[in-house]
Amino acid sequence: MKTINNTKIIGIDHGYGNMKTANCCFPTGVLAYDAEPLFTGDMLVYDGKYYLIGEGHKEFLPDKIRDEDYYILTLAAIAKELRREKLNDAKVILAAGLPLTWTSGQKKDFAAYLGKNKEVCFTYQKKDYHITVEGVRIYPQGYAAIASFASTMNGVNLIADIGNGTMNVLYMINGRPQAGKMFTEKFGTYQCTLAVRELFMQKTRREINDAIIEEVLITGTANIAPADLKIIKSVAAEYVRDIFRRLREHGYDENTMMLYITGGGGCLVKNFYRFNADRVKFVDDVCAAAKGYEYMAELQLKSGAAV
Repeated sequence: MKTINNTKIIGIDHGYGNMKTANCCFPTGVLAYDAEPLFTGDMLVYDGKYYLIGEGHKEFLPDKIRDEDYYILTLAAIAKELRREKLNDAKVILAAGLPLTWTSGQKKDFAAYLGKNKEVCFTYQKKDYHITVEGVRIYPQGYAAIASFASTMNGVNLIADIGNGTMNVLYMINGRPQAGKMFTEKFGTYQCTLAVRELFMQKTRREINDAIIEEVLITGTANIAPADLKIIKSVAAEYVRDIFRRLREHGYDENTMMLYITGGGGCLVKNFYRFNADRVKFVDDVCAAAKGYEYMAELQLKSGAAV
């Protein structure tokens, strides 16, 4: 979170798997109740309804404004950032993002969705919050994660932002993004999870918990039977090979380009692909995009650009 003119800039990465701010990460899940639920540890109360944050799994929706879930998750993200500063009343500017090729078409509606209420009162983890939304800025995913050092990139660089729901690909030439060379595909890591589930059922006639799949994808292993681990690793390796096939279809040449990988998919590339460490770099900070949104918003606001 950054501060400018007594207003807090809060960057939020609205992922399909996790919500991220500059300092926090939590699952993109929310369950709504008309009455207070039994377990209230991570509960948000807004407009007469009760919401458990991080519960359930948010389905992939190309249009994030279709329901209220991302708005509620945004309030939770704001509260988590304010709590770090021991604040419960603040003027805020929200800085968020959308997949590269969707930004132009959806940014106006997404900004209106996030800023639909100028003043908002809600309760999170039994603490009351009051925020005044002074503005909303929407930026392209992928670029945000490398924005702070983009100017240092020489030659041709390819940015691959591999999230839970989408993979965003952006060309950079001498530090400048190429508007005509950016791509968004529904090929995030959740597609790998679905493929693991399917093959695991075919091979074993058993179901496997997503938490185990996630552990293997992130760390490369888990305390499970070797035969079961082999199934997961085989799917993960094929998924990563498919990532690089798709990158090559978009013109990637590992001999002449540097590849920067951001997002959760970086773990899969590290664990299940042989790559040239001199030609492939990783942005390991899961909060990099949220920090990038704040960075770009701060630059624009300091330059006098209107909110």
